[in-house]
Amino acid sequence: MRRLDASSLSALPADIRRPAYKPNAHGVGVVHLGVGAFHRAHQAAYLDDVLACEGGDWRILGVSCRSVTARDRLREQNYLYSLAELSSDSAHFRVIGSLAEVLVAPEDPDAVMTALARASTHLVTVTVTEKGYCRNTRTGGLDLQHPDIVHDLAQSDRPRSAPGLLVQGLRRRWRRGIPPPTVISCDNLPQNGQVLKRILVELARAHEPAAADWIERAVHCPCTVVDRIVPATTAKDLESAATTLGALDQAAVKTEPFTQWVIEDRFSGPRPRLEMAGVQLVADVRPFELAKLRLLNGSHSALAYLGRLAGFSFVHEVIAQPEFLAFVRHLMHAELAPTLDPASGLDLVGYQAALLTRFGNSTLKHRLEQIAMDGSQKIPLRVLQPLLVRLREGRSCEALTLVVAGWMRYVLGSDELGRPHDVDDPLAWKFAVIAAAASREPHDLVDRFLELSEVFGDELPGYVNFREDLAKSLSMLLGVGARTAVSTVARRQPR
Repeated sequence: MRRLDASSLSALPADIRRPAYKPNAHGVGVVHLGVGAFHRAHQAAYLDDVLACEGGDWRILGVSCRSVTARDRLREQNYLYSLAELSSDSAHFRVIGSLAEVLVAPEDPDAVMTALARASTHLVTVTVTEKGYCRNTRTGGLDLQHPDIVHDLAQSDRPRSAPGLLVQGLRRRWRRGIPPPTVISCDNLPQNGQVLKRILVELARAHEPAAADWIERAVHCPCTVVDRIVPATTAKDLESAATTLGALDQAAVKTEPFTQWVIEDRFSGPRPRLEMAGVQLVADVRPFELAKLRLLNGSHSALAYLGRLAGFSFVHEVIAQPEFLAFVRHLMHAELAPTLDPASGLDLVGYQAALLTRFGNSTLKHRLEQIAMDGSQKIPLRVLQPLLVRLREGRSCEALTLVVAGWMRYVLGSDELGRPHDVDDPLAWKFAVIAAAASREPHDLVDRFLELSEVFGDELPGYVNFREDLAKSLSMLLGVGARTAVSTVARRQPR
């Protein structure tokens, strides 16, 4: 079978959507750090639509901060790949042409910094996950003790971290008098633009205070909200893509029909007309941000930890269980949505209903372990913040507390049948210490977990009632299991 590449585009089946432009006729105006599946299903697809609508030099130079895999697979295909948009009753395939090239930062960091410093680079976008910001979770600023930051401060000509690459690229622009780009975070962090700006300024100040002043003054980092469920691609997905395309595609990505990109309308200079592709440009992203972070991501975490403990592997399997459906519906409606402020254009009731439909999309096969990874970075934003809001107001937190207990039970390293699973998390070693040192007595476990200030902060452990309720929830999970626990919580709620 032929490989998907520029020469095989014309031979694809007629119903496969192809780039409505000649990719090589358009220059690069965007550098993106983190060319994983989410970027290729989200930002790259939006820019593909922009190029189809109005052309321009808005193709993407991708940067892999760690692995060569994406680069090697895409390079063999002229950086073309297929995107499958799947629902329970339909499947639409398209080929994306907006990606021009991929660099691997560890191989040639200078090439990455050179690309970031080009005057033709007007947008820099970032999807490196929460842990890629090398952030001190307690202060919100740069973690100067992070191994990658320690390295980057010592060897600024070969930065290892995403912030290090960005700062060195920006310093080159500043020194040469090149106007600043707009730097856009597309990661799930509250006020992600402000987080990114602070990290860049603090790292730059450690190198060169004058450059830091320029970044702080001139480089805009608008806040954003990104939303699209993108499961990891499996071998079966690659087989399905090959069958549909009639061509081998080792970089195929699958996703859902729904997609959202909300950007604070604040740019440093030229930009593509993203609104032509459906991007929402708004004055304040915070209402959209919190709705997504708490209702979608918070519910996802609940399904991941509690569902995995109960023996399930995929999101659609868990939400198909009546007790889990009732639990998540209550979690969203009664405990998460009341922590959100209403905003124009944001239909919270409709959004919750749409989420339950999206969770039930069986064609995506979204693995719970993918959602569960890096929980120590995700749980504080998705679950603990709304929980703290409710505690301050003296309101019930029974469902949220069970989610926290589910996370604690999950990171002990095995499910309810005693089957071990990998705990993919920056704090996995601390969880292993707790699992080895603690008794299986719930209060002992809770006390040890709540000592993790990088997760729980200082205020939350001080709520005595929460500590006690958390021990009860953990006791229930250890005693009767997740399925019975979620059913018990759901049944207690008024109809």
